[in-house]
Amino acid sequence: MKKIIIATTLILTSGFAAANTVPATGGFNGPTAGMQTTVAQALKANDDTPVKITGSITQALGDEDYQFSDGTNTIVVEIDDRVWQGVDVTPNDTITIIGSLDKDAWEDATIDVKRIVIAG
Repeated sequence: MKKIIIATTLILTSGFAAANTVPATGGFNGPTAGMQTTVAQALKANDDTPVKITGSITQALGDEDYQFSDGTNTIVVEIDDRVWQGVDVTPNDTITIIGSLDKDAWEDATIDVKRIVIAG
């Protein structure tokens, strides 16, 4: 009987320990200093500048590149497959993209998207 109690205790405590290893989600959700909020601002910003822009994807350009418009200007955004996380959008959907500017010396600026949120 003593062995059963000890075995049960070990199983239960190891289960609780494993439950605590699940990574926490969440964090700060608000403005970031220096964040660009329009395509025009992003086009003028330096490489790796954080961006959070609301608009829509107007067309797929191939691979992971898409044309994005904030209603005034357009920019190419790169969205890795893992970033989509099950979100489906059409050109009629308003979304907010969060990421950073990728601005190389000899190429047009693009946005490396880290997160997509349906605006609403």
